[in-house]
Amino acid sequence: MQMTREELTQLMIDSAQNAIETTEQEFAVVLDESEQSLAVVDDVILSWLGKYESEALEENAVFTICNIYGAYVGELFRRKIGGFWKYDESDKRAPYVVLEYAGNTYAFAGICYQRLVNDSQISVKNYFEQAVANNRQ
Repeated sequence: MQMTREELTQLMIDSAQNAIETTEQEFAVVLDESEQSLAVVDDVILSWLGKYESEALEENAVFTICNIYGAYVGELFRRKIGGFWKYDESDKRAPYVVLEYAGNTYAFAGICYQRLVNDSQISVKNYFEQAVANNRQ
């Protein structure tokens, strides 16, 4: 998949907006693009399981949920700290998007996946805060 950096950035901005709109439609919850909304993201990711049960764990649903919320969190980071979206194809069978800044990459969709699928104790908010702290030293 070949996308320019600008096209990928626009895709992630659109995906973040999709997270905002979908969250309001599905759960009547507002994501206001503030850092405080990251606690809401943690809750909403698990709310998908509560509302849709096993359907939320189907491959397409997991992909969509993790990518829109990953884009939302990544866009907050990008606006606060900087960086650029990068399409990582190192594993041709499982390409993914990361945010790169100062030589580090942040898998915001990946942390959403971990919370949704593997461990509800993992916090997207904490991951974000650690990523910010790593770049403020």
